[in-house]
Amino acid sequence: MPTPTAKQNNQSLIIRRPRVTEKSTDGVSAKRPVYTFVVAPTANKLLVRRAIVEQYKVTPTKINMSVVKPKKVFTRGRVGSRGGFKKALVFLKPGDKIEL
Repeated sequence: MPTPTAKQNNQSLIIRRPRVTEKSTDGVSAKRPVYTFVVAPTANKLLVRRAIVEQYKVTPTKINMSVVKPKKVFTRGRVGSRGGFKKALVFLKPGDKIEL
């Protein structure tokens, strides 16, 4: 999959997929909804905001970005690695929802 740049402006390449885990879905039911997405390594807050508005038709109030580092794993006597990724936490106004 090609990595997007600021010049490409192809919003479908910015957001890879929603990250649905127990911890990430706890924020959805709270007073202030929070959604977590796996994004491209070159994505920034501005590109993520534009992609959310275009794909889901909601305006985020705040976006936090973090990089999850790759981790070494030991399975069945062999050493491997679990790949890292970049994620974006998208905060919405109370009452706004994103259908995943």
